[in-house]
Amino acid sequence: MAKLYFRFGAMNCGKSSALMQVAYNYEENGKKVILIKSVVDTKGGNTLVSRIGLKRKVDVLINTNESIKKYFKQWDGKVHCILVDEAQFLSEKQIEQLWIASKKLDIPVICYGLKIDFKSHLFKGSKRLLELADEIEELITICSCGKRAKFNVRFIDGKYTDTGNSVLIDGSRSNVEYKPMCGKCYMKLKYEKS
Repeated sequence: MAKLYFRFGAMNCGKSSALMQVAYNYEENGKKVILIKSVVDTKGGNTLVSRIGLKRKVDVLINTNESIKKYFKQWDGKVHCILVDEAQFLSEKQIEQLWIASKKLDIPVICYGLKIDFKSHLFKGSKRLLELADEIEELITICSCGKRAKFNVRFIDGKYTDTGNSVLIDGSRSNVEYKPMCGKCYMKLKYEKS
């Protein structure tokens, strides 16, 4: 029976490029993949974009309240892998539907996304993935100090902020940027402000 996978990491760990590599590997072997992305992720529109320049059109741009089950019939027996980018933006119900697809349709579902937001709280989609995923893997990136990064830190106009909505897509406003940070650097920034 197929599995639901959650591959997560801090910003800039290569989630989108890893997803596109998996898609390439399946297709190189004559297998059909479906790429899903939430409409919440406005960066790239209906295209996956990675910071290293890779791009790929999305097959399903899913709305917040849209049912993934409606695609089951057209995927059954025709799709070999479902790949989801920015899975943290999916609803808990959509994550459950992906889990059902892995079992009922026997299709591997590989979700890539952030675990926590810039306030260090779990995203709803990520929380449900941590609860349901058959396999969980952390993708590693580093902080500017060289240590392993776990936190996603938001900067607006070059200044650290820990206020605002959980979702503010970098690139949607030219003055918004996210940086991966280790615990020590994050603690200094958050709790030792002058």
